[in-house]
Amino acid sequence: MTTHRGRLAELSEELLELRKRLRLGGGPERIERQHSQGKLTARERVSRLLDEDAPWVEVGLLVAHDLYDGEAPGAGVVTGVGVVEGREVVVVANDATVKAGSWWPETIKKMLRAQEIAMRCRIPIVYLVDSAGVNLPYQGGVFPGQYGAARLFYYNSVMRRYLRIPQLAAVMGPCIAGGAYLPALSDVILMVEGSSFMGLGGPNLVKGATGQTVDAEELGGARVHTEVSGVAHYRVPDDETCLSRLRELVSELPLPDALQTGEVAAPKRSAFDLYDLMPDDHRQPYDAHAVLEAILDGEGLDEFQPGHAREMICGTGYVEGIPVGVIANARGLIKSAGGGVPRFGGIVYAESARKVAYFIETMNRHRTPLLFVQDVSGFMVGPEAEHSGIIRAGAEFVEAMATATVPKLVVTLNHASGAGYYAMAGQGFDPDFILSLPTGRMGVMEGESAVMALFSAQLDRLRAEGKVPDEDVTTRMDEVRAEYDRQLDARFAGARGFVDEVVLPEELRPALRLLLRAALRNPGPHVGAFHLPEGTW
Repeated sequence: MTTHRGRLAELSEELLELRKRLRLGGGPERIERQHSQGKLTARERVSRLLDEDAPWVEVGLLVAHDLYDGEAPGAGVVTGVGVVEGREVVVVANDATVKAGSWWPETIKKMLRAQEIAMRCRIPIVYLVDSAGVNLPYQGGVFPGQYGAARLFYYNSVMRRYLRIPQLAAVMGPCIAGGAYLPALSDVILMVEGSSFMGLGGPNLVKGATGQTVDAEELGGARVHTEVSGVAHYRVPDDETCLSRLRELVSELPLPDALQTGEVAAPKRSAFDLYDLMPDDHRQPYDAHAVLEAILDGEGLDEFQPGHAREMICGTGYVEGIPVGVIANARGLIKSAGGGVPRFGGIVYAESARKVAYFIETMNRHRTPLLFVQDVSGFMVGPEAEHSGIIRAGAEFVEAMATATVPKLVVTLNHASGAGYYAMAGQGFDPDFILSLPTGRMGVMEGESAVMALFSAQLDRLRAEGKVPDEDVTTRMDEVRAEYDRQLDARFAGARGFVDEVVLPEELRPALRLLLRAALRNPGPHVGAFHLPEGTW
């Protein structure tokens, strides 16, 4: 990283430092305490579960990092997509070094997102449970509501009864109260001798409710649930054995149809070239075709209608041997065909909206996954744009994208602004995965545009009176700019789950390969979190 200069390199260094801190969870002392109990940490468990040297995309590492005075790194849970015994799986692992693995509001959000990935992609999900339950001071954001903790168990049930997605749960620490339904609604439950506990109430609650005194092992330990109650299925002596047994169980699952991918041709450009290709100033142009050469395999982009509506780039290519249909925003000043008025790259015009809509429908008919490479500032405005039918053309673009039933992946390079963000498969349209470079900027508009929207009338009045803005006005304008810059940072989006992961340039292609392989198993339309096949209900 030190060999690269510029804004992307600077932001990447800051991201690496933030990741390093967040991956320590509750810190060295709590990690040591976990080890002193004979337990591995959540990240050590995930590492031993996954195939060595296989790609891993952690979903939501940045979630809640800037909330709760920094007391909830990762919201106390590790979630992501990885590879176990050669097949893609979703992993959910409670981090007991963070408030004993208790559930914050954002913990529920991350776990639901992980379950939705499993449901959309029809791939197994593994739960590594080690949690004290609801974080009681924040129970109002955890317990009630349509998307509160109960939703986890609803998804559990849908996966078991309708979607038949394998769910494997290892209770590797406490699993208390309603949280016990997470493993109970899984297909297989493993428990670790001496360290795992599962019960609707712990010893203290039992004593308060019934007056009985009982220790945790006798109440709900591994022996009790594997020999007496029959709730759990396998008892193992330690964490290492538990994870090894989980790998065996995953290897025994029926394999889906093999994914056919061609031979992989190395990209024309190195991923590290992105550090030089992306401009330091997000407002400056760059060569979008060169950027695609660092993302796609060596065959490059077979561009669709390259001479028409050139502010939008469409074409087919490959990512790690997997065919994709690419939709990307060109940046800079774009010459119009026939010598017309130049167009602004990153802006969607009526012609470009219709071009993309047609391309998406074609890819959907061909069953080719869609990759949106996003750097969009919005749709064009003004009399000419309105007279061209931009609203109707934009609606056609949005409808084609929203109703496409093939996998959709998004990579945000710079801007993700306005209705253009929606059209380029914004999160509200349920793309399978969203990745962002550290330079990503997600927001309704840029800070300077917001200043003009908020203060233009006041500034016009001052000019008409022959006055200039006083210190109070300029201070408030500066505050708006600063707040927008804060909220436009990719880390802000990551902290709120607006993107699945903020990735470095060199991480992008491996992440796309893993996520594409997972998403290719999605059999149906994106109509919410999941789609129940006909005849199953």
